[in-house]
Amino acid sequence: MPQTYPFSAIVGQYEMKRALLLAAIDPAIGGVLVLGDRGTGKSTAVRALAALLPPIKTVLGCRFNCDPDAPTAGCPDCQRNSNARLKVDKRPIPVIDLPLGASEDRVAGALDIEAALTQGKKTFQPGLLAAAHRGFLYVDEVNLLEDHLVDLLLDVAASGVNLIERDGLSLRHPARFVLVGSGNPEEGELRPQLLDRFGLSLDVTSPTDIAERIEVVKRRDAFERDPAQFLDSWARKDAALGKRILKARAELNEIAVGDEILEIAAGLAIKLSIDGSRGELTMMRAARALAAYEQRERVTPELLLAVAPSCLRHRLRRDPMDESGSSIRVERAIASISVAVA
Repeated sequence: MPQTYPFSAIVGQYEMKRALLLAAIDPAIGGVLVLGDRGTGKSTAVRALAALLPPIKTVLGCRFNCDPDAPTAGCPDCQRNSNARLKVDKRPIPVIDLPLGASEDRVAGALDIEAALTQGKKTFQPGLLAAAHRGFLYVDEVNLLEDHLVDLLLDVAASGVNLIERDGLSLRHPARFVLVGSGNPEEGELRPQLLDRFGLSLDVTSPTDIAERIEVVKRRDAFERDPAQFLDSWARKDAALGKRILKARAELNEIAVGDEILEIAAGLAIKLSIDGSRGELTMMRAARALAAYEQRERVTPELLLAVAPSCLRHRLRRDPMDESGSSIRVERAIASISVAVA
């Protein structure tokens, strides 16, 4: 089994790492979209983050990673064992790649043809959405994803349930995961419906600082030459970070969010002409997760404004009278809000 590069050893890319940490603390934030250069550690960071966290408890024999402490009523495997005492298993947090060329059957699941031919039974073969339940679903080049898969992801992301109605099958199963997408905007834009489903969005670029680029190369080379020793040298920092995430999760609901914070969030959304309330909800959740991560008792304006760019830049309408990039427009709005708050 290949070794996973340590999360703590990733050089730079502060906003990307913070966004992934916040999504791990509170999956309700809605996933992370990472746009920019290739080779900037996007997939490495996702796998490294999952490796930080302890294995999840699952129902033994369940193909859908159901939690034995809260088995899902819609799970076909758990329904079959509803009268028996559920046995517990442990599995690493899943990180599932959704390839661009995947068929809908591969993603959503379909009739198990082999079982149908050899046993004469209609058996459901779970897909990638089932495998990603309670974990991460990673889509590289998400902007090139075929429309029918985009529609499928939109439905599942909104409901947390995958519904299959074809090939003589009619069933549903839980499918809640942190959606992480990456891509190069020069190769095509995302559909607005999918873009709005991501809670956080950020741009990544290759480092321009010589010392930083050298450090990236040195660490990667050390990892590839002796993975065991490299992992051991970063184990303490990764373990501490994992405990910090778990502590933040446990304390998340205790973080206070005052009306003044919601007023700032609403003011930003109005100033930037953000449609709907999803922008404010995401800002509140992300700021609360950041407060829990930093071991604060309440969300402050400083924390809210820190996460605002990631929450809002991908929700802006096109403005033909303003050629500035989305990040610059958000920063200008934050600057005006900061002055008012001060």
